[in-house]
Amino acid sequence: MAAAEQSRTAAEIATQPSSWRRAAEAAADAADALPRPGERVAVTGCGTSWFMAQAYAALREAAGQGETDAFASSEFPRGRAYDRVVAITRSGTTSEVLDLLAALAGRVPTTALTADPATPVVDAADRVAVLDWADEESVVQTRFATTALALLRAGLERHGELPAGVKPVDRAAVDAELAVTQPLPEAVLTAEQWTFLGRGWTYGLALEAALKMREAAGAWTEAYPAMEYRHGPIAITGPGRVAWLLGSLPEGLSGDIAGVGGTLLADSDCAGTGERALDPMADLIRAQRLAVALAEAAGADPDRPRNLTRSVILP
Repeated sequence: MAAAEQSRTAAEIATQPSSWRRAAEAAADAADALPRPGERVAVTGCGTSWFMAQAYAALREAAGQGETDAFASSEFPRGRAYDRVVAITRSGTTSEVLDLLAALAGRVPTTALTADPATPVVDAADRVAVLDWADEESVVQTRFATTALALLRAGLERHGELPAGVKPVDRAAVDAELAVTQPLPEAVLTAEQWTFLGRGWTYGLALEAALKMREAAGAWTEAYPAMEYRHGPIAITGPGRVAWLLGSLPEGLSGDIAGVGGTLLADSDCAGTGERALDPMADLIRAQRLAVALAEAAGADPDRPRNLTRSVILP
């Protein structure tokens, strides 16, 4: 029997190591568009892009490079003062992003990260970084989102050291090569429910992992800050249910999960030593792969998830 044809989403997921390396190289050319140390910055987007904005905002503040907020574009506090606003939009056509940039025009410098240079966002923002090599045919975002975050991470590297335990982008790309090839644990493939956890900048990644599972596979997933998990969400944990941690593991949490019969996956933490076994952004790749695997196992098409379009364009 011939092997099943690989989905477009799966093919795009597999290209992330090379996309991240290219983003690291592109950070020098994009320097004028990226935030500078000391600037008060807001990062915005919708859906997946908003979660990447959250990850970057937390990482930039942790690196000591300036106060950084993240907002969904529809919820942006337009009266607040910033030195720069960065908008992430793969399509360059998302209504809420374009509306926000129009409202900010002439008041605050704006930068857009996009995959398509021939879209309205190019004219709406003051500066634009085009990541066209990371564009996607799939409705579900995978490669573009992490490549945009890789570019922003590389921009932080150019201005100083990253927080302790956070790898440079080139080392994260090495981890990504493992993440696209390693077999997924059987426990996550057969689970009935998945909860993604993160701390600091990896909370944004946890939110994105859960979204990918819902979008591509229609799976029951949730996401929380890791320290909040014991404040209620652990109530759903039990046999056949997975708590997937991206980043550092809070003390005692593994015992709490085991005590109620749940399964903990924490491969991006190395026993509290500060050296993560797998970069959390690379660990996100495994969640992307799981979403595709679950969709295909259910007979769904991960390239064309129900109820979704590539871009939300409002009347």
